[in-house]
Amino acid sequence: STQSTWGIFFMLSHKSATRFLHLRCSRLFCTVKEIPPLIEELASGVLSGQRRSLSRAITLVESARPDHQRLANILLRRVLEAQKPPSIRVGISGAPGAGKSSFLEAMGMYICDTIPDARVAVLAVDPSSSISGGSILGDKTRMQGLAIHDRAFVRPTPSGGILGGVARYTTNTMLLCEAAGYNHIFIETVGAGQSEFQVADMVDVFVLLAQPMGGDFLQGMKRGIIEMADLVVINKAESEFRALARAARSEFRGALQFIPARHREWQPEVLLCSAKEKENMNGVYDAFQKIVSLLRKTGEFDTQRATQRRTWMWREVEAEIKSRIERNPAVQKLLVSQTPSVLSGEITPADAADQIVDAFFSDMSTKYTHHH
Repeated sequence: STQSTWGIFFMLSHKSATRFLHLRCSRLFCTVKEIPPLIEELASGVLSGQRRSLSRAITLVESARPDHQRLANILLRRVLEAQKPPSIRVGISGAPGAGKSSFLEAMGMYICDTIPDARVAVLAVDPSSSISGGSILGDKTRMQGLAIHDRAFVRPTPSGGILGGVARYTTNTMLLCEAAGYNHIFIETVGAGQSEFQVADMVDVFVLLAQPMGGDFLQGMKRGIIEMADLVVINKAESEFRALARAARSEFRGALQFIPARHREWQPEVLLCSAKEKENMNGVYDAFQKIVSLLRKTGEFDTQRATQRRTWMWREVEAEIKSRIERNPAVQKLLVSQTPSVLSGEITPADAADQIVDAFFSDMSTKYTHHH
């Protein structure tokens, strides 16, 4: 597992780890002395706000090929050299049927049509099929109006099967969108597993979207999800569902009284809206702005973003080490003999993991010695 791999990694000798990191860094920095012309052209297109260039750049970032990842790192460094005004990052989560896509389209259209100079990017994390590896939902087809708006960008991002549904490269995709001038970033989760916790570590405002339901429906919701919410929005508060929506608002308000707020000066609010009828989009948007303004005033905005960058860094370190171990020839050779033994129960997964990591670092040490 990932945790056992990390445990073994940190028990390795300091000398082996230092050699590995030195080799990794020497390879990384030797690639950025000159920026390839194609990457420079792509970066210029992104910085000028060209949607086609942005799409190509995101495709590069999402690629799992090592050579593409090296180019993606160069591209990201290049575009981040240009300082852009900070955007508002909003995470949207909720159970299936809450109307996340319809809410995002209504909110995105409201922002684009009423806020001067606003540009909206929606990153809809799309679960990947464990059989075909392809995406399943295709949220772009469910936001047809927003997808063709000249000041909006909608991108379904395949999760690649990563636990929780948040794509490994969603953070880099978000940075590319900001470099392209999109100052309102929305990240929609699939609403399953650990995705909500991962998205909360990526955004300024985390929104829990719910729908009107009868009975004690709060009993079926995880406490942790409600604890993370800066804002609860009851969607579908329209026609015959208005009474149920008001009842749901009362239930949420009651529950939130007993849950510690995430921020010092902000007590989570519960709002009603209707994406279908385009009702109270302005009220929800004003709440986004109110939260961000308060975070800036208290200094939490910068602190939170700095903490998030540190979290992203360690996630990337973990993913990169795991990827390099899986691709290593010595490890692949060992897996041929060890996998059947693990499957049959002859050796434990922990023993096999220990041998795999030892083989990896032994191979890295050999390459390091030959390199110097």
